[in-house]
Amino acid sequence: MALAVLFALIAPGKARAEFTVCNQTLDVVNLAVAQEVDRAFQTDGWWTIGANQCVNVIRDELANRYIYVYATDVFGNAILSGSTDMCVERRRFTIRGIGDCWQRGHIAASFYEVDTLAQARWTFFLTGRSP
Repeated sequence: MALAVLFALIAPGKARAEFTVCNQTLDVVNLAVAQEVDRAFQTDGWWTIGANQCVNVIRDELANRYIYVYATDVFGNAILSGSTDMCVERRRFTIRGIGDCWQRGHIAASFYEVDTLAQARWTFFLTGRSP
């Protein structure tokens, strides 16, 4: 019995799949992410990531090959060159759909596409202006 408890304590658990963003800049960044959820795109934000810090922004197994990232500095200036327009808000948000941002009362932002190579777990490193 004691051996089984000891084994349970030291045995590696099942690895959790996730999308982690690491801020390797010298600045604090604000981050929003987007992915396809139930056949529609969904954007979520905000995470604040300090310099040389990492944050798990998607804690579930990655179901999409492509994850979209929008990052700004503390002044609201985008630090990635994205080509996919999606919606954000000034405060914490979850927005379904990416079209007609302005007409729906949201802010349009250009998200950067991250190819996770269909992996279950991925880490994206912010290193400064556009990768």
